[in-house]
Parts: sequence; C-alpha cells; structure tokens
Amino acid sequence: MVIISQDMIKQFQTLMDSIDEPLKNTFENLHQGYPTEALVRFLKARDGNVPKAHKMLVDSLDWRIQNEIDNILLKPIVPVDFYSGIRDSQLIGMSGYTKEGRPVIAVGVGRSTYDKASIHYYVQSHIQINEYRDRIILPAATKKFERHISTCVKVLDMTGLKISQLGQLKLLTVISSIDDLNYPEKTDTYYIVNAPYIFSACWKVVRPLLQERTRKKVQVLSGCGKDELLKIMDYDSLPHFCRREGSGSGSSKHSRSSTSTDPDDQKIAQTIESECQKLSHQNGVADTVNEDKEKK
Repeated sequence: MVIISQDMIKQFQTLMDSIDEPLKNTFENLHQGYPTEALVRFLKARDGNVPKAHKMLVDSLDWRIQNEIDNILLKPIVPVDFYSGIRDSQLIGMSGYTKEGRPVIAVGVGRSTYDKASIHYYVQSHIQINEYRDRIILPAATKKFERHISTCVKVLDMTGLKISQLGQLKLLTVISSIDDLNYPEKTDTYYIVNAPYIFSACWKVVRPLLQERTRKKVQVLSGCGKDELLKIMDYDSLPHFCRREGSGSGSSKHSRSSTSTDPDDQKIAQTIESECQKLSHQNGVADTVNEDKEKK
C-alpha cells in the first residue's frame, strides 16, 4: 500500500486552492472540518498520484453539485409509506462501535429485496445513508471517543441469499461505483457472515466488478463470525445475526468446498454467468441518477 507523504498532500492542497468557489463550498460538506484527511483518502484511492487524485476529487465535487448532494438529507422520499417500503426492503443499521471507536454498520444483504421502487430511489436512499454516516454518525463517534474517527466497518449478513436476487447486481454495481468514486476509504473492512454456498458462486462474479482496494477489504468469516468479530468489538456491538450459537448458516448442508464439482454447483455458476451477461455496462453514476430523474 502506498505511503501518503506530506509533499503529496501539499501538492494536492495547492491544486485545491485554485478550484472554483462552488466546489470549495461543497468540499466543506465533504470533509466535515478535516480537509487534510479528506485529501489523504482520495490520494489513497489513486495510489498517491496527485493529478489523478485531484481529478477524482473535483469530479466528485461536480457530482455533488449536479445531484444536490449537500441538500439530500433535506429531501425525504415521499410518501411516508413508500419510503418505509424502501427502508424495509434494504436492511441496514448501526449496531455499535468497534473497540477503536469505529461505527459498526450491519447490512442484511441476503434478506434485502430492493423490490419496492426503481433503482433511482434506492440510490438516493444509499446516498442519504452515506451522508448521514459522514455528517452525523462519524462526528458523534469522534466526540464520544475524543479522537477523530472517519471510517466504519460493515458486517454483511448473507442469510437467505438466493439466485433470484441476481437481478440486484445492477443496483449493487451502481452503489459500489458511487462509493468507490465519491466516498473512498470510508469503510475499513467488509465482514461477510452466514454465507451459504450460493455466496461463493456469486462472489466469483461480483468480485471482478469491485475496485482492487475494495476487494482487499473483504473478509469472509466462518459461520456467524461471532468469534472473529469479538476480537474487534464487544458483544453488545455485535449485529443480532452474529450472536447465534454454533457455526451459523454458513456451515449448513448447502455450504460446500469452493472446489466442489457437484452438478448443482455447476448449474448455479452457469445461471449466475448467464444472468450477469444480461446486465448492461454502467454509463457512470451521475448519468444513472440523472437518467432516473428524467423518467420521474
């Protein structure tokens, strides 16, 4: 991993000093009082290449302005019942903190259906969650633990994952692109728990879609992951789906070695590959958001 030097930061800061006022204003909302740390995040995302990091950040600031991200927390998804349906079909919440003070975000991936609205609304909801984390949760953690905390960890529960959910890959790819391009280095580690066999087949397809730096942060834990997670957080901070006794659904009869040649496994892999071929390539995050806006 590249080491970010003071010289890199100074060069980056010099470039940022010359950006337009609207970009400077939205940069303040992005860095939340810690501009240097924000520059370091974008430098890490571009392996210390200052010009590339500068372009990435400016593009992200343009994206924030074009999509009115600074005001997105003031834009409720209405009506209330519709918003409730969206929230209930994407299971996500905060379960506590790690021993180092990082918020623990629990995500019920396998049981999230994402079927109550178009992609646009789920993208909007995801961005709102990101902004709430950065503007509310992380500053609160910083105050609580009396030191700057700018990242979280995510625990992803794969219980209930089915082949029928492959249609969500387009949405998940868009969301992943948003995070890679506009919220880099905000998650330290992604812990996968309760992974049935189908996950390993899905992971082979999803893994290449992720940025390398994101792939390196993914850890697939055995069963419900309780023993491993208790090394970094107290029991009270464990997501509820990690508190099961025994090894959890990850070691059920559907959990097999990744080297298995069972005919059913081959069918699963073939089905996944077939479904993924149907997915069109993304034309860019801003285009996706704007395109859905135009359809409304």
